[in-house]
Amino acid sequence: MTFRAVAIKVAGMAHGPNGHLILGATVRTLGAWPSGWRYPGAHRDPRDDRAALARIAASAEGAGLQFLYFGDWLATSPEFEFTDPYLLARIEPLAAIGYLAAITSRIGLIATVSSSHAEPYSTARSSASIDILSAGRVGLVVTSGSETQSASNFGWRNVHADADRIAAASEFVHILRGLWDSWDEDAFIADVDTGQLIDPRGLHVLGFDGQHRSSTGPLNVPRPPQGHPPIAIVGAAENSRDLAARTADVSFVSPKTLRDAVDGYARAKALAESHGRDPDEFLLLTSIFPIVGETREDAWGIYDELVALVPVEIVADRSEVDGLPANRTIRVLSSVLGVPLTGIVIDEVVPDRLAQRFSDAGRHLVEVVTARSGRTIGGSRGITFRHLLVAHAVVAPIVVGSTQDVADHLETWFRHRATDGFTVLSAFAEQFDDFARLVVPELTRRGLFPAEYRGSTLRDHLGLEVPANSFAPRAVL
Repeated sequence: MTFRAVAIKVAGMAHGPNGHLILGATVRTLGAWPSGWRYPGAHRDPRDDRAALARIAASAEGAGLQFLYFGDWLATSPEFEFTDPYLLARIEPLAAIGYLAAITSRIGLIATVSSSHAEPYSTARSSASIDILSAGRVGLVVTSGSETQSASNFGWRNVHADADRIAAASEFVHILRGLWDSWDEDAFIADVDTGQLIDPRGLHVLGFDGQHRSSTGPLNVPRPPQGHPPIAIVGAAENSRDLAARTADVSFVSPKTLRDAVDGYARAKALAESHGRDPDEFLLLTSIFPIVGETREDAWGIYDELVALVPVEIVADRSEVDGLPANRTIRVLSSVLGVPLTGIVIDEVVPDRLAQRFSDAGRHLVEVVTARSGRTIGGSRGITFRHLLVAHAVVAPIVVGSTQDVADHLETWFRHRATDGFTVLSAFAEQFDDFARLVVPELTRRGLFPAEYRGSTLRDHLGLEVPANSFAPRAVL
């Protein structure tokens, strides 16, 4: 079957759970914007993440979002101050969702685990436990990272090859699901008259011995309420996409354009089908970074403030900030634009005569800045060199605009079958509150997002069926 044929088939399928798009929040307590913590009133102390997590969770659950997603990185370094401040110090994801399980009641909670550095038995045990305590609201993102600093924290001298890491991740997921199936639903008979607590036939030994991972089992936790907490895979590499299509319930993706997203969506669904799966049971969720205001002009103003907060080189070769990354310098901007920038000051407006000499990459940056800020070369609100440099340095799926603008963007991608939903990044907590307060009700008004939770588990929210126990006689291994 060609991808074109599959694309036509996909277009006729029910899209999203009950025809609705999925919305979740990617939690970064210090914000997803490199200097969002500098914004007035923004959270800026990870030692007080308890309060920040509670605020984000309340806002997200109040808006009816289906999940909160906690990414992870198993190392830290000073340069994260300039690139990803939330990576400097943060709550471990399983601990975070365990805390939030106690103070929320409906929203799904997705934690990241590394198949390279975590043990599948302890991961199965922790996640099953939190799934029980949260009444079925847990999900896992399984990563197979190759970052050397993280590897060294776990005693690795070398990073394992991609093929080995993907194969190990596949075995990791297989073990998780097998261990979650250790107990039949009716294994605990609790017969008071006979004194028999369990039916031993309802307890199953996994006995898996793979090339990279092994686990005997059984798990010492009952089967989770969801059977298997949903598993997501992140990764754009071909082997990661194939792993997701074979084994995952969800794939988190980051296409750059609508055309790329539509093509990637059709290919991913076709790949899942080629592995004998129902494409409806394999979801693609896209990251999005909305900067929203009551009006378009309000949103442009917020974006301008965020741009002003990013530390960059003010005058060429005279950095005022220690450790400033190379992509924040005027020298790099000059290279990208394809013109000399001798003697400029970063907050000067770009002259029209200079912009006419920009390279293709420079002209693209101008388009990006105009889309994000409403500024134009030669206009009443001119584009500054700072705006160009920040657009080059901060690579993210940013959409700036009014409630209508942001809702239009989400609707366009959803209706074009470019995605099943979105994971929302925010510059700081107040911006997420504004997204929840402004955009989500507009999506509901358009019939794109449910007005209330449908079901109680994360699988319910995602429109995924509860899998049969793999040890049941009717199951096919």
